[in-house]
Amino acid sequence: MFRWVLFIVLSLIWGSSFILMKLGLDVLTPFEVAAIRMLSAGTVLLPFLGKAIKNTPSKSIPFMFISGLLGSFFPAILFCLAETSIDSAMAAILNATTPLFVLLVGVIFFKRGIHWKQILGIGLGLSGVILLMMPTLNLSSSTFGIYAFFILFATVMYGFNVNIANHFLMDIKPLYVTTLSFVMLIPFDIIILWKSGFATRDFTDITLIRSLGSSFVLGVLGTAFATWLFYRLMQEAGPLFSSMVTYGIPFVAIGWGILAGEQIGFTALIALALILLGIYLSYKKKSP
Repeated sequence: MFRWVLFIVLSLIWGSSFILMKLGLDVLTPFEVAAIRMLSAGTVLLPFLGKAIKNTPSKSIPFMFISGLLGSFFPAILFCLAETSIDSAMAAILNATTPLFVLLVGVIFFKRGIHWKQILGIGLGLSGVILLMMPTLNLSSSTFGIYAFFILFATVMYGFNVNIANHFLMDIKPLYVTTLSFVMLIPFDIIILWKSGFATRDFTDITLIRSLGSSFVLGVLGTAFATWLFYRLMQEAGPLFSSMVTYGIPFVAIGWGILAGEQIGFTALIALALILLGIYLSYKKKSP
């Protein structure tokens, strides 16, 4: 039951991250939003740094650094770049390819076994996401150019990160993994902000303050807290089930639509059934 609570909470948090990125990009550049996001995540975790260093084997440090780069740093930049030209619905569809890459990377590079039900589940889940967002698709538009590739590249990184974390970091407390992964990236975040001329901005501008606030919340809640929850979920249910949280993200968009008075049609209900069935079929307990 606990794993499903984590699953739902993560879907809500990461589903809202698209809105927060858009708000951040109102004034800030993609690199600034990504850097503020990562810097906020690393800064809020600084109080746990001492215990994290003390209780983490030195041999695991390089894998945490790699996990921070592949799981957050580079994807944060790529998603912000993509959202300058791709709407949130399209980003959610492309982001939902993450379980496919988790599966492929695990099978090809980590020699993981795979059951036919898991393959079927991933296919059904992805089909549900595509069906859910079908009205927004326009394959002839420029969104299927370099900006779409940015998100796909990020999901490939997610695939490697999930497998690396599952293979090398599962014996370490999620809080320590999260803390070291983000704190080690703080110097890179500061360099990006310095190079972007961030310090010269007018910090009395209300729109800038709103963008800064959105980026800060994105870092603290959507990055630091959510990543900690994700590693906990991965320890509870394994890498494949954890990656399926990307299928829950579009339902946050549906929730925003309901609050705005939009009508949810029968197609959305069919998509919901496909996604839930896909998650169920893809769930498989970790091997001893």
